[in-house]
Amino acid sequence: MGGKSVSDSGRIFKSPLLEALTRTHIAIPLIIFYGTGAAAVWISLNRLALDPVGSIALCIAGAFFFTWVEYMVHRYFYHMSTDSPRKARVQYVFHGVHHDHPRDKKRLALPPLMSVLVAGAFIGLFRLLLGVHGFAFGGGFLVGYATYLLAHYAIHVYNPPKNFLKAIWKHHNLHHYVGDTGAFGVSSPLWDHVFGTMPVDPRAKKQAQAS
Repeated sequence: MGGKSVSDSGRIFKSPLLEALTRTHIAIPLIIFYGTGAAAVWISLNRLALDPVGSIALCIAGAFFFTWVEYMVHRYFYHMSTDSPRKARVQYVFHGVHHDHPRDKKRLALPPLMSVLVAGAFIGLFRLLLGVHGFAFGGGFLVGYATYLLAHYAIHVYNPPKNFLKAIWKHHNLHHYVGDTGAFGVSSPLWDHVFGTMPVDPRAKKQAQAS
């Protein structure tokens, strides 16, 4: 009666409960990831009394490391080879549905339960690998994650801004509307340049052919 049903934006599960758990308002994962990241950095600075300069440097390093993880996960997991029904199902659940329905606001980020588990898992992993320094590094990583979610949401929901950030919109739109074999970076095109997966802009290609 006026609104779209869940099937209009891609049904993943037959169970209404499981289907509801695949959706979220963007504010919830942003609060979880920014909040957990900030808390981890606060623990590093206040509870562990670690060197502020070193903690901030680790935080920045963690955020930068996230951009590489983002690229690798997007390229090799979200766009895995679907050479079996099981792989095809996993790929669709985690990412294929987003390509089919890129403007579905409620599927542009991990749902709350997954967000909590992922945030906790990363902080635990970095704590295990780096000791007490894992809090600052992990905090920066989660802040990077949250910023990626915010950028991804904005790209799909809002028109591109009339400033330097327009390049991020353009880059991700190449991935969705030109070809999904390139432009895997969302928060930054850096790793696409590094690994040679930067697609050719069709408009630039046409201009080159015309000249």
